Amino acid sequence: MRSELDCARVPTIDQRPLGRSGIEVSALGLGCWAIGGPMQGADGAATSWGPVDDEESTKAIHRGLELGVTFFDTAASYGAGHSETLLGKALGADRDRVVIATKFGWTFVEGVRRGTGMDTSPEHVRGSCEASLRRLATDRIDLLQLHIGELGAEVDGPIAAELESLVDEGLIRAYGWSTDDPACGERWARRGTCSAIQHTMNVFQDAPELVGLCERYGMASINRSPLAAGFLSGKYRGEARVGSEDWRSVQRDWSKFFTAEGEAEPEWIARLDAIREILTSDGRTPAQGAIAWLWGRSPNTIPIPGFKTVAQAEENVGALEHGPLRPEQLAEIGGLLDTA
Repeated sequence: MRSELDCARVPTIDQRPLGRSGIEVSALGLGCWAIGGPMQGADGAATSWGPVDDEESTKAIHRGLELGVTFFDTAASYGAGHSETLLGKALGADRDRVVIATKFGWTFVEGVRRGTGMDTSPEHVRGSCEASLRRLATDRIDLLQLHIGELGAEVDGPIAAELESLVDEGLIRAYGWSTDDPACGERWARRGTCSAIQHTMNVFQDAPELVGLCERYGMASINRSPLAAGFLSGKYRGEARVGSEDWRSVQRDWSKFFTAEGEAEPEWIARLDAIREILTSDGRTPAQGAIAWLWGRSPNTIPIPGFKTVAQAEENVGALEHGPLRPEQLAEIGGLLDTA
């Protein structure tokens, strides 16, 4: 997609409810992990998408706003606070036009951009919320999410209780959990006050249990990695590869789509090739088709593709010009992937 879109082609953004919070958001959000910039885990290994250009990131946020995006998802730990700070500055006077989601749980040293571990205490919930409010330059967080994927009921109950206190005080409007564990999601869903589950989901990694859970309880299914860590963009072919400072070539237990050398795994290229014609139907790019697949899966889904550039933000938002894939297309993709 061109970096400058004709005004007549700016899409009408469909709205979706943010679960049972009473908040409405654009059907597609923008994920702000990548724009956090370089970051290391406690072991010194990369946990980021490599170097970024803050000026370009800011322009991309502004372009998303121009195209009607009203939902931005970040986390305290993305770039050790840098993603939140940049997002807050970029939104500026437009803050009230959008819904901001952020996360807590992973601890870090802000100045050196290095993770130190995790904290699941109720005291950390409040302290992290207050620090995020400061970095985002806002008086409330619209959706505050637990960022630790799996916890026992004896731990997550007190966390949820503290989040409900923050709702009562007006510091946050709603809360959710970023988890791929249906049992964890079920526990919070039953409380009646959890509004969203953020989880991995894309055309290669379906999540029927979590989608079904969100539909039963009226929660939002916020889809991280909607492009399979960028693999579904279709650009990683031939000599194209991810960088050595990129988590995709370092964190081997996080992604199965890239080798330790940053190359695309051949078996997944074959699977993408098998469904490429359907994904690119009606003039879509492969990335837009992957987003359309998510919308077709459920009315509760809200994809949050990441971005580093204006062009990437435009391409992601451009998926809204085409809408969801049809049920028969989803069924055909399922059959082709089974065969592949």
